[in-house]
Amino acid sequence: MPLRASSSLRWLSLLYLAVFLFSAFQPASRAVWIAEIIPALIILAIIWGVSRHFEFSTTAYCLMFVWLILHTIGAKYTFAEVPFDWFNQLIGSERNNFDRVAHFSIGLYAYPIAEYLLRNKLMSIKLALSFALFAIMSLAAGYEIIEWWYAALAGGDEGIAFLGSQGDIWDAQKDMLMDTLGAISSLILFIAQQRVFCSIQAK
Repeated sequence: MPLRASSSLRWLSLLYLAVFLFSAFQPASRAVWIAEIIPALIILAIIWGVSRHFEFSTTAYCLMFVWLILHTIGAKYTFAEVPFDWFNQLIGSERNNFDRVAHFSIGLYAYPIAEYLLRNKLMSIKLALSFALFAIMSLAAGYEIIEWWYAALAGGDEGIAFLGSQGDIWDAQKDMLMDTLGAISSLILFIAQQRVFCSIQAK
């Protein structure tokens, strides 16, 4: 029997709807917006589909929606043009690093992957953590290939805007590194929460 959507999922989806409508209103490039928004909507549909049979923790839902929101904002402006000067100045960079932060947020999906595997008793905790990490790394590599393919196909300013490399020849590698660092960070959080939960149960 399908589960009823959790309140966390419903509220986060309403927040995302507001961001989506903001993003859809006069984007910098409608073609780039469509290309960028499709994967976000696919992921949102997957989250809701899985949630019909498995309820993630509030932490997992929040982490998943971080990327959805950042990616949808990036779709509006194109990632190289998102107003992000405060952060760029904070780290002393002339480059717009919004795409780097968005890639870091992709890695946060390692948390719900590990949670799903562990709570369904599909793997031991070590295997679940390893699978989650390598799943994100594989996804990151696959997405870079798709970016390159679309940019080559679209060509011109549209292709450059979608790629968002900003002239950095190592952009793909750095994006994959940020995905990986996001995954490692989320898994450290997952382990910490598991230890706290176990210590509470022991008492």
